[in-house]
Amino acid sequence: MEEESSVELLGASPSPFSERVIWGLEFKGIKYEYKKEDLKNKSEVLLKSNPVHKRTPVLVHGGKPISESMIILEYIEETWPESYPLLPKDPYEKSVARFWIKFIEDKAPNVVTLLVTTGEEQEKAQNEISEMLKTIEEKGGLGEKKFFGGDIIGMVDLAIAPIVYWLGAIEEAVGVKISEAHKFPKFHEWIENFKQVPLIKENLPDYHNLLDYLKGIKGRAIAASP
Repeated sequence: MEEESSVELLGASPSPFSERVIWGLEFKGIKYEYKKEDLKNKSEVLLKSNPVHKRTPVLVHGGKPISESMIILEYIEETWPESYPLLPKDPYEKSVARFWIKFIEDKAPNVVTLLVTTGEEQEKAQNEISEMLKTIEEKGGLGEKKFFGGDIIGMVDLAIAPIVYWLGAIEEAVGVKISEAHKFPKFHEWIENFKQVPLIKENLPDYHNLLDYLKGIKGRAIAASP
């Protein structure tokens, strides 16, 4: 096994992308040092570690930086394959998981758009999110499974879960409701199963703090709009 003591995570709070990586590291049982970044005053370490996008999260393993949350999760899966599998072993099942991860990554920006826009643009984002949830509900493969990864949380769950947690707070901040339980019963059952896992409960951001943070973003975005 690689030396775990050399693992550092540059993250920010609240951040759904940092949360993905924290959960992945915790499930894997990897010892790491968490370094919280002030994104208004980014450290030289962050700027050097991620010179292209200059954003978190960044995993630094043995002095080598890895950027982008889902790429980081792929990296830790391949580097520590013997502990807690995040992806299926079967090549086909692995390809299916990667398909849904890509689907989620492509649709996720609509969640931010919902928060920072108004009018037609916001309505379009709302419709896109509703269609995303409908697709996951009907075709995402949950069926009778507890998680997208089966009986245990896997990488697909980690891809979508922090976005969903933020979506609930964004809906409240904006004053809309998209993810009603009666429309998406399988999806809501999955959400409840996910939040009841002790490791997840211990590492969820405080909802009220998150809501205040998002209201601040919304207010600044509206104030800056023409």
